[in-house]
Amino acid sequence: MLTVLTALCVALPGKSPAENNPRPTASIAATTTPNGYTQKWWKEAVVYQVYPRSFKDSNGDGIGDLPGITSKLDYLQNLGVNVIWLSPHYDSPNADNGYDIRDYRKVMKEFGTMDDFDALLKGIKQRHMRLIIDLVVNHTSDEHRWFVESRSSKDNPYRDYYIWRPGKPGAISPEGGIELPPNNDPSFFFGSAWQKDPATNEYYLHFFAVKQPDLNWDNPKVRNEVYDLMKFWLDKGVDGFRMDVIPLISKDQTFPELTPEQLQRPDIVYAHGPHRDEYLQEMNRSVMAKYDVMTVGEALGISLDETPLIVDERRHELNMIFDFATVRINRQGRHWKDWTLPALKAVYDKQDAALDIHSWNTVFLSNHDNPRLVSAFGDDSAANRVPSAKLLATMLFTLKGTPFVYQGDELAMTNYPFQRIEDFDDIEVKNGYKTEVLTGKITAADYIADLRKTSRDNARTPMQWDATTYAGFTTGAKPWLAVNPNYTQINAKEELADPNSVYHYYQKMIALRSKSPALIYGDYKDLDPTNPTSSPTGERSAARSILSSSTSQVRPEPTPSPKA
Repeated sequence: MLTVLTALCVALPGKSPAENNPRPTASIAATTTPNGYTQKWWKEAVVYQVYPRSFKDSNGDGIGDLPGITSKLDYLQNLGVNVIWLSPHYDSPNADNGYDIRDYRKVMKEFGTMDDFDALLKGIKQRHMRLIIDLVVNHTSDEHRWFVESRSSKDNPYRDYYIWRPGKPGAISPEGGIELPPNNDPSFFFGSAWQKDPATNEYYLHFFAVKQPDLNWDNPKVRNEVYDLMKFWLDKGVDGFRMDVIPLISKDQTFPELTPEQLQRPDIVYAHGPHRDEYLQEMNRSVMAKYDVMTVGEALGISLDETPLIVDERRHELNMIFDFATVRINRQGRHWKDWTLPALKAVYDKQDAALDIHSWNTVFLSNHDNPRLVSAFGDDSAANRVPSAKLLATMLFTLKGTPFVYQGDELAMTNYPFQRIEDFDDIEVKNGYKTEVLTGKITAADYIADLRKTSRDNARTPMQWDATTYAGFTTGAKPWLAVNPNYTQINAKEELADPNSVYHYYQKMIALRSKSPALIYGDYKDLDPTNPTSSPTGERSAARSILSSSTSQVRPEPTPSPKA
């Protein structure tokens, strides 16, 4: 479906911020909007996610790094974004591409040094932008010193930093003689969520990879360790955190067996531990309330109706969470499914109805865990890729909430043409191949066909900077993950040279949003929710009215640029 979207608006009087890089704290002078929202810099921001391994390699080793990001800060500033979200940069053995942290106060060797991080942060601040970093504290690496100590003996002081249980007393498997895990909790990366450790003959919990043991948040020492490391980065000047799988931190320590229905959606069970809100409120009191920060949670297992429990400003937990209802509308598990415009509009309608003036929304359709934006929600064919990407930009930047851009969205980068399991890097994909293909549950061809559309490795291919070898990402012999072969046509150098490019359209839409209070805070209404080919919406504030309309007709004329 290709949709052409236009925005009609009336210019506001008065002075606006700089068009290309508005400072997030200065875009609107008032503290409360006419419709009751409290104004905050993080509500008015446009966030750009950088996946460092794939952004820019500065030393030719084939892996993106912090100096590479620093070298492209002018590119990001000129785009107009004012917050950079840096995916994990911590020391890690990379079992899950940095989401298995070995040392929270050290930079991953492949990415550089702490001096490189400080230089990146300084460069961001000099350009009047802000930086938020990933906080991954549901689990650590099994190489973290806490876990090394924890697994060494049952009486080690760090034993209770993690969750250990004996196997079921006297239980054996149907095959005979094999002790069963403590319960039937599944891992998100296939198999059991329990791993038996031979040093003490007990099982540790890992909701994700075997090398990612879950922390025991019921231990106050663990919580204080987390709060201290948060302060370490905030005191350096970091402006907040994206919190990885944060609803999972509290566990039901009785670990009952999951029912067949619960096993269909274990994330819902895992996200509703008995102390989740208590611990988030304690985190807020101990850390966030003492700084002017932005917090956004990856809200795995949280329904839209439950969202205010975490983001309502009167509850003092997090500022925002990511609601995955939009990005999962074209997915059934790992399987691709067709979607309709009314279904997508219905999600936005529900979000608006569920969140009042005390709760703030995120606006996104892409990130490091999802396929490319224009491939998943637009039309990435040669004829329609550009107008389709412009449509999606118009929608994202005119919805109420804080928009998140993933690296390459502004170039309309597309999915990679995966052909073989060897093309993938993702641990989840590899584990799934062993579990489903090698056991004969599904053919390799069908498995790859689904992943070609849905795999998160689509988003992790290197950034396409120019038409030189490896898209200008690296000067090394080989990048860590293959570059999309379409880089000679789709790259930043080409986009910057073309005034009608997707990059320049993003730039204009971000500038328009920065000086349009109604696009940030305005009330939203879908004027025709059941129309399958058109999506007219309205947003109103005391100073401005905006009408947006879309149609599924492919039009030969170029997509219009936004005009104030």
